Amino acid sequence: MTTGAPQPVPLPLAGQRRERGDALANRARILEAARALLAERGVNATTMDAVACAAGVGKGTLFRRFGDRAGLTEALLDDTMRAFQDAFLSGPPPLGPGAPASVRLETFVDELLRLIDTQLELAVAADRAAGAATRMRLHGALALHVRTLVAEIDPSLDAEVVADLLLGAIGARVVHHLRRERDVELAAVQSAARALLRGLTGTRASAPAIPEADAHRTS
Repeated sequence: MTTGAPQPVPLPLAGQRRERGDALANRARILEAARALLAERGVNATTMDAVACAAGVGKGTLFRRFGDRAGLTEALLDDTMRAFQDAFLSGPPPLGPGAPASVRLETFVDELLRLIDTQLELAVAADRAAGAATRMRLHGALALHVRTLVAEIDPSLDAEVVADLLLGAIGARVVHHLRRERDVELAAVQSAARALLRGLTGTRASAPAIPEADAHRTS
């Protein structure tokens, strides 16, 4: 069993927000429009003009709010990853505390792959547009959790190296290549990722599946 959860690492734009109700409503509308356009048109065809039009706001409002396309992408990424971070740090097992570390790690990989897949255009856009500091903060939040689990599974391993290798193997560009270019089913990608973990976890059993309703809460 895990002995404790790591403290949350702030994700991009994850600070406290104190805004008027209309500003919050505008922000939510813009993010919803941007997410829909990314899913429908892909990264290259999703322009700031298109997002402003779809959200029903002026282009100036969009730029004042998010600065540029990279800022908008970071805000979308923050919205997406915040719920996932909450789930693996303090949600119910097997993703959250309360399950063996080996099971939690397999479940974490399964659910991260599911999240990347459901938000694949956003994940690719973030990988391209986010600044180095943002990528480091996001990677740090995920890597800290993986390192904690790896250290519990096998203290003799270099947990930092394992975490970097594991997260690199299931990054957005890899998933995009497998899902879009090679047309590999998500279940097959998850199964292959679990196979990579079996030498580490010392088990051939798959992590229990998260009920579909719970899985949706992290996406």
